[in-house]
Order: sequence, then C-alpha cells, then structure tokens
Amino acid sequence: MTISMVYLCDHSVMRVIDTPLQDVKLLRPKQYPDERGWFSEVFTGKGFSALGLPEHFVQENQSYSSRGVLRGLHYQLGKQQGKLVRVLSGTIWDVAVDLRPGSPDFGQWAGFELTGDELELLWIPEGFGHGFLVTSESANVLYKTTGYYYPAGERCIRWDDPSLKIDWPLEGLGVPNISAKDATGSYMSQAELPPAYLPK
Repeated sequence: MTISMVYLCDHSVMRVIDTPLQDVKLLRPKQYPDERGWFSEVFTGKGFSALGLPEHFVQENQSYSSRGVLRGLHYQLGKQQGKLVRVLSGTIWDVAVDLRPGSPDFGQWAGFELTGDELELLWIPEGFGHGFLVTSESANVLYKTTGYYYPAGERCIRWDDPSLKIDWPLEGLGVPNISAKDATGSYMSQAELPPAYLPK
C-alpha cells in the first residue's frame, strides 16, 4: 500500500492511499483540531485536479440504511458515473469491482470498511460496479457523482455472483436485505459491461 501527500491548496493536505485496484483511491483529508473540535477542507476542484481526479461533480446523493441492508452492485451504461463515497454516520463494507474489459484488474474487487468515525473518502472511477453492506445499526452514506442518474443505463451485478467471490462480512447479519431490483441483477458472465479499458 502506497500513501502519498498532496496539497489541495496552500495550507490543506490530502493523504492519498493506493488500493488493490489501481484506479480506486482512499482519500484522507487533513484535520485541523482545536479545543472546539476540528476543521477540514474535504474537497477543492484544483486539489482534486492535482490528484488526477475529477474536479467537477454534477450530482450528490445520500442514503440511509439499517443494519444488514446491501445495495449494489450498481453501475451505468451510456452515461457513466464516477463516485466519491463518504460515510457520515455508521459503518459500511464498501465494495468496488472493475467491470472494464481489457483492464488489468478486470473482474477483481476490493472491499473497504468505511465509518462515520473517520474522515475518509473512497474514489471509484467510471466503469466500476459499486455496492455496500451496512454493518452497524444504521448508516448515512453520501456520494458525489461525475454523471447524472440515467435510468435507461442503470445496471446491476448480483452481489453474490460466484465468479467474483466477494467476501461480504455477513457473520451475525444473516441473509442481507436487498431490493427487489437488485435481486434481479445479472451475473458477470451475462452482464452488459462498460466500454473497454483505455490506458492513461
């Protein structure tokens, strides 16, 4: 795991952490504490541009879910979305899957425990499936997207696709609570996939 420090502006610093998926990044903005609490610059356009990340997001979504809820694995065709995910309260197991044919990480997944107790963001680029499982009593999840919601392009890979072998932390949770729509998701072998990977 590689950790680098990048200045978002003259005084603010972001720690960038590489993950097992080369294009997925964990971001930890620096916090400035005092006796009253703390302050942090979580996002600046020029700072994200310096990281090679998008500086423009067009939509912001928030979900509230109870323990055992599993959402995903979601992606869009035609009008793709990169996602910047942050947990405001509670704890989730967040999963990204590389769905880009030709990518060196194609078909690989990575999971991350994200919690509202830590100031941490997860960047998931376009072409990835995304889902999460709530492991606390409840969780508030906020995420910015680089593209608008596009119902005609909405797709879902099954959370339990045996070819992916995702290690969901289900001990003590039982069968996850999923939506009727997610229950009809495709298996990877039959899914319509995003465009092929293009090296940077």
